[in-house]
Amino acid sequence: MDLTDLTPAERRVRDAFPRGEGVDFRESADDDPLAGGSWGAERTVRAEVLRALLLAGPSHDGEIAGLKLSGARVTGRLDLMYGTVEHAVRLRFCHFEQAPNLYGAQLRALVLSDSVLPGLSAATLRVDGVLRMTCSRITGPVRLQGAKISGAVFINGARLGRPSAPDTPDPVNGPDGPDGTDGPDRAASDEPVLQLNHADIGTDLWAVGLVAHGQVRLNGATVGGQVNLSDAELHAPPGDTALHAETLSVGTDLHAMRLRAHGRVNLSGARIPRQLNLAYARLSHPEGQALRASSCVIGELWLREAAPIEGAVNLRRSQLDLLHISPEVWPDRVRIDGLSYRALAPHLPAGQRLPLLEREEDGYLPYAYEQLATAYRTAGDDAAARTVQLAKLRRHRRTLPRYARFWGRLQDATVGYGFRPMRAAGWLLLLLCTGAVAFALHPPHALKPAEAPGFNPVFYTLDLLLPIIDFGQEGAFAPRGAYQWLSYLLIATGWILATTIAAGVTRSLNRQ
Repeated sequence: MDLTDLTPAERRVRDAFPRGEGVDFRESADDDPLAGGSWGAERTVRAEVLRALLLAGPSHDGEIAGLKLSGARVTGRLDLMYGTVEHAVRLRFCHFEQAPNLYGAQLRALVLSDSVLPGLSAATLRVDGVLRMTCSRITGPVRLQGAKISGAVFINGARLGRPSAPDTPDPVNGPDGPDGTDGPDRAASDEPVLQLNHADIGTDLWAVGLVAHGQVRLNGATVGGQVNLSDAELHAPPGDTALHAETLSVGTDLHAMRLRAHGRVNLSGARIPRQLNLAYARLSHPEGQALRASSCVIGELWLREAAPIEGAVNLRRSQLDLLHISPEVWPDRVRIDGLSYRALAPHLPAGQRLPLLEREEDGYLPYAYEQLATAYRTAGDDAAARTVQLAKLRRHRRTLPRYARFWGRLQDATVGYGFRPMRAAGWLLLLLCTGAVAFALHPPHALKPAEAPGFNPVFYTLDLLLPIIDFGQEGAFAPRGAYQWLSYLLIATGWILATTIAAGVTRSLNRQ
């Protein structure tokens, strides 16, 4: 393009470019680029002029050229496809009539903060510095899949997509596109509004306060530092995914405090070595899984003070050091088969944690109980660990045939499956007192009166109850009538009690 055939506004930009000076067309700091479609020629710059400057613009010795433009209306498409730009590109508070095409381009730095765009096509973009879209309003898809950003990406405060209401006007082109047809975001309504899948970000991804009407896609992305989605609002179409971040790899943390996600949050296979912080978040996807974080490796998962989750939670096969969640946050449906964690917070009685294990969609899972008991032992709460183990056996009993359930109930009532050993002493004492009183009132007849020892109702009852102890009383005396049946009952009960005690002791030794 001939850079001599320019409007006065374009000549200002051309003259400032070689020195990297800024050109600000704004009449006041309150100028809203949403109204940029009505801006006149005095602040209108053609996209082809910007392209010519960036690819082959003039330069001055001793000066660092660069494009620094504010408050301009950019007409036409800024097409830098496969281009190499050696200058920083800063376009703030600008209004773009068409979505820039930066596919495969290589840039030093790109700033589109506070601007209004109908979309951005920048797949496989290479940026040596930072990419800033802070507080931008972009109605169409932002395509950054496969991009490589050596610095950070800033999209905090940005508004992406449009609400799903059909009568919501396009903030860039109105209800229709500039040529009277549907705007570009309508044609791609099912396309994710932010596409950073398989992108490589050298430091951080900042999206604090982001508002996205459509899917945010980060699956396969690598972020060298942290991802910050605190105070973000993600609105997916009904039944769809709001945050798609499968196999996301983060260098440190993923912060999403006070996140509002209307749609599935999918973090399956993510690697977050320090903290996934969803404190005070509100996750809602009643149609299916609200949070899917299966097969993840996470340092700490925080759902502290979060709202009750609307929808299912899937944490199958994930590995956590710390799981910080209150019982009331869990939904009615969970999938936690293979979930492992070292510690639970806050520390609560086992009775408040056990109902969660009843909500497992796959039914009874022994490992879930073992994991919870291990967490209590790690915290030094052996009593709570025993409570969990007892609950496990009671839950397992419900899966057994009827005869096996009877035996299990007997063990539960007598010695609590070995986890309540003091019950055995109570039963023995009750039976001993019953037998001793009965036989003291009605002593049994001596088989050989001349040879029989003196009758002692307490030791006679002990002889009946304990099969491995012989005080010489049982073989010397023979009760009659109803008391004979009482002796049979004590002998049978003693054998059953002794067997259940032995089973409980064996189980306790095996746990050790």
